[in-house]
Amino acid sequence: MLVAERHRKIVDVVNEKLSVRVTELSKIFKVTEETIRRDLEKLEKENQLRRSHGGAVSIQDEQTEVSYTEREITNAAEKRAIALEAVKLIQPGDQIVLDASTTAWYMAKEMPDVPLTVLTNSIKVAVELSKKEQVRVISTGGMLQPKSLSYVGPLAERSLNMYHVNKAFISCKGVHIEAGLSDSNEWQALLKRQMMSISDQTILMADSTKFGVRTFAQITDIQKISYVITDSLIEESYCRGLEEKGIQFNTVMVYG
Repeated sequence: MLVAERHRKIVDVVNEKLSVRVTELSKIFKVTEETIRRDLEKLEKENQLRRSHGGAVSIQDEQTEVSYTEREITNAAEKRAIALEAVKLIQPGDQIVLDASTTAWYMAKEMPDVPLTVLTNSIKVAVELSKKEQVRVISTGGMLQPKSLSYVGPLAERSLNMYHVNKAFISCKGVHIEAGLSDSNEWQALLKRQMMSISDQTILMADSTKFGVRTFAQITDIQKISYVITDSLIEESYCRGLEEKGIQFNTVMVYG
């Protein structure tokens, strides 16, 4: 296979899978991992993909990413109810981290104006919290993902390493009792894992549609979660699964 043809097919594979590992590409194309790394470096310079930790992610996915406005109206009632419950867990003086989920944005809207320190990779969350005089906001900075209005990447991960927080509030695309938490975006998954590592406890905010779902990039095992807030439509089997894993959870009623 000619180099140009391999490059074209690598881009096709990355766009199809959205995110792929060097090891997997090495097996597909029957070349060394070092060759694949050189291929990815060249393709990134040509703006055909973006390299990630151990692989590559599709920039086509970024271009077709669901807009934040669209995400706001998806399961909005459930997310708002979960966010309201999550806010009850915050105490004056807490130091917390919020991810770039819509549920975190709802939390920011409902958060009381009390002395707090909030780390976040979300521009929307930061702007919402800027309206509250007593809340100190720290942005991770990093590589901007325009559609989700969030920062990701090595700079964002390194900035989190500088801090320690009491509570991390995160959401994800998939919650599987055995396979754990996952996200369709590898950059977001890595950052959420880092958020958890700097926190005393992690509160998972996930509506019932996320349960039983497995997506591409694993965030963590479910045992690493301290507490789960979901909605009352969650299937009983998932409630039993959480109980068997010794994970506390709360189901909230959804109105409207």
